[in-house]
Amino acid sequence: MINPRAFYTLVLWLLLLPYIFFHLAWRARKQPEYLKHIPERFGFYSTHSNKPVIWLHTVSVGETRAAASLVKRLQVDYPDHQLLLTHTTPTGRAASDQLYGDDVLRVYLPYDYPFAVRCFLNHFRPSVGILLETEIWFNLIHACHAGKIPLLLLNARLSEKSAARYARYPRLTRSGLRELSAIAAQSANDAARLTALGADNVSVMGNLKFDIEPPRAMLELGKQLRSQFGESRKIFLAASTRAGEEELILDALQQADIPQLLTVIVPRHPQRFGEVADMLAQRGILFRRRSENRAVAPETQVVLGDSMGEMFAYYTACDLAFIGGSLLPFGGQNLIEACAAGKPVLIGPHTYNFAQASQLAVDGGAAVRVENITGLAHSLQYLFSNPADRQEMSNAGLRFVSEHRGATAQALLHINRCMAKQVVMK
Repeated sequence: MINPRAFYTLVLWLLLLPYIFFHLAWRARKQPEYLKHIPERFGFYSTHSNKPVIWLHTVSVGETRAAASLVKRLQVDYPDHQLLLTHTTPTGRAASDQLYGDDVLRVYLPYDYPFAVRCFLNHFRPSVGILLETEIWFNLIHACHAGKIPLLLLNARLSEKSAARYARYPRLTRSGLRELSAIAAQSANDAARLTALGADNVSVMGNLKFDIEPPRAMLELGKQLRSQFGESRKIFLAASTRAGEEELILDALQQADIPQLLTVIVPRHPQRFGEVADMLAQRGILFRRRSENRAVAPETQVVLGDSMGEMFAYYTACDLAFIGGSLLPFGGQNLIEACAAGKPVLIGPHTYNFAQASQLAVDGGAAVRVENITGLAHSLQYLFSNPADRQEMSNAGLRFVSEHRGATAQALLHINRCMAKQVVMK
């Protein structure tokens, strides 16, 4: 019987390789950064470290920001080590640069070809590797296992949809999960799904996103933005919106018809800034780009948030936030940052990527779930007419975040255990 990982690798060579260059070129049409650092994606690096390396894989912006509390603790606890962050997207890499600057090294994680992951591991020789959320790369996991490099899957989440996809390949999935040194899941449901797939070393650690602290610089920027937007205006933030959602949100706003409302729309992906600007212009909506960095005229209806890394500032500046990716079936985005900033939150029906956090926020009174644009319009009307209820939701959000902190400490327990074993082995 063919080895399932060998078959997986064959598929990567036959089907993925021709697609890779087309994919990079296609994404580069709107985001030219995809054409930079291409050798890194195949395991060839010019970046070096003279210190022992602790490696964290944070795919894109969300994972990179979620890792902030863990990065800070690792820098304190392991000052003689160099932190290496690997990414998959240019936006993740840019977020790393903005958050951590020269305090960490950053490169792209190579595609999951055996030669590429061997080159990566031989080049950096990490003392320990940490995959965050749902990153299961079978050749990478096997190479770490064979090279006796502890590899942890932390802050792990696995939706029912993703679990069903992995379940189609039971032997491959089971062998990969069992070669990980440890798995610590965000919730009991995530842990149960991973265990059902064959993992035998799963615990529950909570969600790193709850440990995030609004950066002081972003709080100050938020005050500046509020001044630009208009202190007396009602500010509605549509955060991390995905393709097709902006039109629906604008339709809901038209139904709600709230006087003197300023809507701030921040698309999830920067390559869509131009697309959303064109849509606003076509609909005859008076808008201004955040990048213009000047006061917003009273007649302006929308501010297009065409900036990166300023989400906490947007949350600080608004009165009410809708979290995108949830009105259409994209699985939702992180609502914890909005709650940590003390803002009442609206979410749509599709939050399967953040199922537990979303439900806990709704149950705790920090968030309201709307099913469609009519529900969104009604919630906007009600909450902007009832500031006391908005304040109650704000207080509930702060309690919600405070009650669920502690995942960073749990993550460090797993990392420290692996680091101690490495010292003993040496």
